[in-house]
Amino acid sequence: MNQLDPEAFKHAFRHHPAGVAVISAASPDGPVGLTVSSVASVSAAPPALLFSVTSRRGSASRVLAAPSFVVNLLSADQVEIARSFAVPGAPRFTPEQGWRTLPGGEPVLPGVHAALLCEHLEHVEVGESTVVVAAVREILADAPRPPLVYVDRTFHALTADTPLP
Repeated sequence: MNQLDPEAFKHAFRHHPAGVAVISAASPDGPVGLTVSSVASVSAAPPALLFSVTSRRGSASRVLAAPSFVVNLLSADQVEIARSFAVPGAPRFTPEQGWRTLPGGEPVLPGVHAALLCEHLEHVEVGESTVVVAAVREILADAPRPPLVYVDRTFHALTADTPLP
């Protein structure tokens, strides 16, 4: 089989926009979270989604070990939240971020388009990544907000002013 160049593959997807989310969970060490741009719906009945993480260390390992977690779908005005949860060692779950916990201890970020409380269904190892398939148990949503998207290594707002005819 022909080996594809990983850089060519990354380049192809670099120009394909993706929504941005923070996956958050409770852990024995306190709340944990990480930024992902790989969330996708899988099924509406029953509600299920998937995302991937590229490491089984640090925050990713604690999210993978938690029995439940929240997928915080970020709004366009949450670029700083996305950045802080993307950089190892950056401040997370600070009082300024205004987060709260659900009855099960899962952290939820304010101002998100939606927060989806999930439970793991399956983990699939693919190369350097772990794909998480999850059942959605609860949907917490405020008024719709423009989503935060990521394309060509840059955050963008997707607004009502951007539709094509």
